[in-house]
Amino acid sequence: MMVKLVPVRVLLLLLVLWATGSDAQIDVCGRAPLNSKTDSRIVGGQDASEGAWPWQASLEIRNGLCGGSLINNQWVLSAAHCFTSTSTSGVSIYLGRHNRQNPLSSNELRLGASRIIVHEDYDSKSSDNDIALVQLDSTVDFTDYIQPVCLAAEGSAFPDGLDCWVTGWGTIQTGVSLPAPETLQEVDIPIVSNSRCASSYNTLTDNMVCAGLSAGGKDSCQGDSGGPLVTKNGSVWVQAGIVSFGRGCAEPDFPGVYARVSQYQSWINNQISTNQPGFINFQGSTGAATFVSMSLPLLLSVPPAVFSFFVLS
Repeated sequence: MMVKLVPVRVLLLLLVLWATGSDAQIDVCGRAPLNSKTDSRIVGGQDASEGAWPWQASLEIRNGLCGGSLINNQWVLSAAHCFTSTSTSGVSIYLGRHNRQNPLSSNELRLGASRIIVHEDYDSKSSDNDIALVQLDSTVDFTDYIQPVCLAAEGSAFPDGLDCWVTGWGTIQTGVSLPAPETLQEVDIPIVSNSRCASSYNTLTDNMVCAGLSAGGKDSCQGDSGGPLVTKNGSVWVQAGIVSFGRGCAEPDFPGVYARVSQYQSWINNQISTNQPGFINFQGSTGAATFVSMSLPLLLSVPPAVFSFFVLS
């Protein structure tokens, strides 16, 4: 009997087709049709254009405000410190939002939460494992204004100086609220290596990534917590971090600290069993990204694959 071997290229193609057929998010994540950002720089923060960051979520948690990022059609990624409990009562999530004070627009959705998962090893003293997931009470349809972001896969590298963007509706400096109509703000900041960042924070761990300017002036602030720190690879946006903590807002020599998303691929996939988020192996600005989100347990027998914040009281 003759056995015909399947060429590797054919096998890889079948894997990709199988994955997209099983609701993998890799074919839709990280696309922002209304975002024209390139490598240009801005000073401080500025108003974002409507639809520029379609994964941005606004979380109103009882009387507190946090950010988040849409990662598939029913889950939002945020920070553990945003939640004093996992009760879904009084939690509203806005997607497609541009101005907080304007009436709900035709591009915007307001949803409730059906489940909140805070990382079981979150340490409120050191802010280690500052990550949480919020399940929406209904699925959403993607539009130009509502899209999931891709997530950095395990082993991703974000080198010192890499340009990133952070977004949110938080205060524009310590104690100064975002003025009406509270338009989504965006600011670009460079990655600060953990070796350099450790000189500012003695609680830094490998689960964290830092970003900011040595001179200060550009950062994230109260109300931005839980929001995304993203960078671009070609036409795809990848979330590197989650706004976590820092000293003051945009102070010199104290960059913002973010939960390092790539450390939590397994944790996220263990919580989201179907329609898993799209993960990208990002290797700085020198190499092409590698798409990896496909969940292949049956086929391959492997696991499914400006601001500093203030804790809400």
